[in-house]
Amino acid sequence: MLLELEKQELTISQKAIVKKWLKDIRDLEKIPAQKYQEHQERLMIAQRVWQKAKLENNYQSFMPYLKEIVATEKEFAQYRKTNEACLYDVVLEDYEPGFHVEELDEFFNQLKEHIVPLLKEIQASPIKIDKEYNYKHYSLNKQKEFNRWLAGYVGFDFKKGVIKESEHPFTTEFHNHDVRITTHYYENNLESALFSTIHESGHAIYEMNIDDDITMTPVGSGASMGMHESQSRFYENIIGRSEEFWKPVYPRLQIFFADNLEEVSLEQFVQGINKVEASLIRTEADELTYPLHIMIRYELEKKMFAGEVDFEQLPQLWNQLYQEYLGITPQNDSEGILQDIHWAGGSFGYFPSYALGSAIAAQIYAHMQKTTAVADWVESGDFQVLKKYLQEYIHQYGAIYQTNELLEKLTGEKFNPKYYIEYLTNKFTKLYHLR
Repeated sequence: MLLELEKQELTISQKAIVKKWLKDIRDLEKIPAQKYQEHQERLMIAQRVWQKAKLENNYQSFMPYLKEIVATEKEFAQYRKTNEACLYDVVLEDYEPGFHVEELDEFFNQLKEHIVPLLKEIQASPIKIDKEYNYKHYSLNKQKEFNRWLAGYVGFDFKKGVIKESEHPFTTEFHNHDVRITTHYYENNLESALFSTIHESGHAIYEMNIDDDITMTPVGSGASMGMHESQSRFYENIIGRSEEFWKPVYPRLQIFFADNLEEVSLEQFVQGINKVEASLIRTEADELTYPLHIMIRYELEKKMFAGEVDFEQLPQLWNQLYQEYLGITPQNDSEGILQDIHWAGGSFGYFPSYALGSAIAAQIYAHMQKTTAVADWVESGDFQVLKKYLQEYIHQYGAIYQTNELLEKLTGEKFNPKYYIEYLTNKFTKLYHLR
């Protein structure tokens, strides 16, 4: 039936729906059903083993499962492979249609060339940013009240969604009028909830503004994981960590937490939320070092899929890359190779989307700076205008168009990492008074 539909006169959205359905069906048809079922069962067991291994700091107990998962994922990629240059390209397509090792190598090589040296300059800089204010005691109830207001301020529509609490913040959607986000509050870390709330609100705003005609269809979500991440990181980092954003918002935050913030100036606060400090844990990373965490995982995934890594030596290789790129070394497996659940769940090719999202956001913002008054919108708190702009050029289309198609329609060019490099270099050179 779908093949017949493919031959008919269809709208752009209908063509995209049929194309997505056919790809998903064909991918599954190529994999023997029994092997697929066995793999899913193995993944469930592997995730439990990973949890125990992480608690016990014992990579060796998880290693046989990881080795088997990679072998099976490679086997399935071989079944599905058409004209991709390598097996890793096949799994990358699952998360980033149109992006392959060739493009990602270029992207991460630029990060290696420009951002790794920038980090080393910052680490050697005499400028030390103090953010002790962030670790004082902050009432959980007041945090919840402020973050609920903050989500609405940036554009979260409470008629279409709710905010709850969970151990790890996330967004889930049932359709574009039912989008749910969570955040997590810490009594001694104000910043954590602020930025997880803005981040998840960015994801939610994307989902809420997908066109009604395509919601609950195969194209009724983001264009890719990277494009989705671009919207959350656009709100969280590019907008949410800017001085323009906090000029109208910070006085309100000071009123909520006067005991801790009354003597902290806007300038000190903005410096604090942008402080660079290499950390071992990806989810705790600052804006500058975060993509380096992703680069490490990308390099290791490529090696695993190319058969170029000894699984026994994987923790040592992980540690070497952390020392080389971030200047720090994990002291154990739990804060090193075992920190993420992704590989235990068979999610290979997912990690690059996190870094791509930040880079796509920077490209969109660079275009907006040239063609709109985006800084004025943010400083005046006019987030409805910002939301309408993103809805017009990105959100409404869901996954009808691929990421590069959307970027080309909006900015006039496909993905270009130079905007991200320029954004990070300019921002952190200024913050740390370099050069």
